[in-house]
Amino acid sequence: MRYFVDLAFKGTAYHGWQRQENAHSVQEEIENALSTFLSEKIEVVGAGRTDTGVHASHMVLHFDLDKEVDLQSAVFQLNSILPKDIAFRKIRKVKDDFHARFSATTRTYRYYIHRQKDPFQEDASYFFRPELDLLAMNEAAKLLLGKKDFSSFSKAHTQTFTNDCDIKEALWIQENEHRLYFQITADRFLRNMVRAIVGTLIEVGQGKRTVDSIVELIASKDRKKAGYSVPAEGLYLYHIEYPEEGFI
Repeated sequence: MRYFVDLAFKGTAYHGWQRQENAHSVQEEIENALSTFLSEKIEVVGAGRTDTGVHASHMVLHFDLDKEVDLQSAVFQLNSILPKDIAFRKIRKVKDDFHARFSATTRTYRYYIHRQKDPFQEDASYFFRPELDLLAMNEAAKLLLGKKDFSSFSKAHTQTFTNDCDIKEALWIQENEHRLYFQITADRFLRNMVRAIVGTLIEVGQGKRTVDSIVELIASKDRKKAGYSVPAEGLYLYHIEYPEEGFI
């Protein structure tokens, strides 16, 4: 039987999602908790990888098990084992061929910026004081929409078959006087892609590059021509969408 887990985590204390030698990872903590709870070695598959310091308000994983799990009590009991910066939200049974990574239809990220010093936003948002032209940033964001080769925003030398991504949504939202965020939805994302896009759009907002330059930048497929990669602490994996027919 295959189970899907919806969860959230604060990534500050971890070297990303994926289990690795000599580094503390979210996957390691979860596999240890599940193995303790189920009294057997459990390996999980995540919907994707997040880098060091990146957070997730909605992450999904799957694991396989030969026995039934009491889904209602499992979440409560597992949360008592997990560290305080990782929280299980829901466990559901799915079809055996339903996959946390490959069955996802879209992923949504948010990048948060706060513009007034705030101790409660430390490690949870990017403190950026300069004025930004939100209108220009949203005009530039519209040019990202559609299926394109996004090599210009990808970390170099990644092992991907293609750098094509289909962006469905990309916009900046002013949440309040001192806080804004960028929301982007696509079928897939390249490594470091969202942070590079945000850094580039910030440069548009500062008047350091024009709105129209985004078209030429994408066509160049040259990461060196894009903006800087913003810090990890503002980035959240916000939502993952799956087809309903996969759930039991």
